[in-house]
Amino acid sequence: MEELISSYFFVLISLFISFFLSILLLKLKATATKPGLRLPPGPWPLPIIGNIHNLMSSLPHQTLTKLSLQYGPIMHLRLGEIHAVIITSPEVAREIMKAHDINFSNRNISSTIDILSKGGRGLIFPPYGEYWRQMRKISIVELLNHKRVQSFEIIREQEINNLIRSISSFSSINEPINLKDQLVVLMNDITVRAAIGRKYRGQDVFLKKLKKLIELSAGFNLIDLFPSSRTVSMLSRVPREAKRTIEAITEIMDGIIEEHIARKANGEGDVESLLDVLLRIKEEDALQFPLTMDDIKPTISDLFAAGSETASTTVEWAMAELVRNPRVMKQAQSEIRDLLKGSTSIKNSDLVKLNYLHLVIKETLRLHPPGPLLPRQCRETCCILGYDIPKGATVLVNAWAIGRDPKYWKDPEQFRPERFINSNIDFKGTDFQFLPFGFGRRVCPGISFGLANVELALASLLYHFDWKIPNDITPEEFDVSEAFGVSVKMKAPLCLHAVQATGA
Repeated sequence: MEELISSYFFVLISLFISFFLSILLLKLKATATKPGLRLPPGPWPLPIIGNIHNLMSSLPHQTLTKLSLQYGPIMHLRLGEIHAVIITSPEVAREIMKAHDINFSNRNISSTIDILSKGGRGLIFPPYGEYWRQMRKISIVELLNHKRVQSFEIIREQEINNLIRSISSFSSINEPINLKDQLVVLMNDITVRAAIGRKYRGQDVFLKKLKKLIELSAGFNLIDLFPSSRTVSMLSRVPREAKRTIEAITEIMDGIIEEHIARKANGEGDVESLLDVLLRIKEEDALQFPLTMDDIKPTISDLFAAGSETASTTVEWAMAELVRNPRVMKQAQSEIRDLLKGSTSIKNSDLVKLNYLHLVIKETLRLHPPGPLLPRQCRETCCILGYDIPKGATVLVNAWAIGRDPKYWKDPEQFRPERFINSNIDFKGTDFQFLPFGFGRRVCPGISFGLANVELALASLLYHFDWKIPNDITPEEFDVSEAFGVSVKMKAPLCLHAVQATGA
């Protein structure tokens, strides 16, 4: 009897899988590439799944880099129903930017990101057009301009002083400190205060929900690879989880904004927060597209998502590379300590004099760009270096691979900040061998805000403490394996011994 039941279920499952695959096959035929297109080279796709099996890796940016060594700097993959074009050279990235920037000015919007951004609202995900131009102008002119970033100097200094006190407590008992956790708290608190004006009791819940939503949108979800399949849509948990999470985030945001408006009405708050700016613009009602709460809430979420994690991850990677390279660590600390000579803290005005520190940050971003794969979507079929890129194709510029291209970087795997001495290469996305913050019309508008947080945090850590790897691990043995996500993090959180520096 048990054998009969087992056979029955096996037949049912087989029929279901056959039906499911048949539906997908019909969908793929319906969305097949138009005849006559000359696609870039790439590995041979399997029926239905295409090249999904080629990306069965926890580190897709590294896998794509290895594949490009075989198939070239412009490579085509079929991921389910999706055409994906992978760019791994500065020359091809430059061609996209110089000749086809508008055609590749849309970000690729998955179903999860569509939920996260409430249909493409906010700063990061609007499709190219008048609404995007309006939000871009608000971000550059009002939210993240140099003057605004400088107005948050007191916030940065206060929160970094809190960090230094926290680390000192571990230093006094000779316990290793989880620097990753400390940096996440630091950047979250700076971003919360800059965005909303003050820390809130419920901010940890909000940030936890936002982190979950970001994780759901990262990587390659099955529903995003088979967007036309109702079967995949019904079976996927991702959209349902994303909707529940965004509803929870919206409820928290409603409470934060309501409380914020009440406090401002009572005259509380000194520094104008980013939320204050958005509410003022909403009240002025002078825009082509009136700013509503449905624009403000995803904008605040975007500021958290983009401003907090990338900054904490960049400082963590910088510290990891410095403890692996004692010569570089010593030179960076000497520069800071010679400049400050016993001062109790670092001021914003000190940072412009720390030339070697800036080289260290550049080299960190070369090896560990916050976004290893920069996504774009092809708006209309076009030709790049003799290859056809189909309309709707996802284009991924592999910034991680480009930053390690031996054609442009001597000994690319070595951490050597001196390579940037007498170099005009910057973060603005016009030097195509160095794209840590993207390029073209979609270059990150928050570069100044992020770098200000990174510079002061890293300088303070190097000034106040000497750092040692625990458990007698040598610099050569120190594990710097990666973990993929929205940004590439360290697989194992960075834990170090901090020793209070003499005179700091």
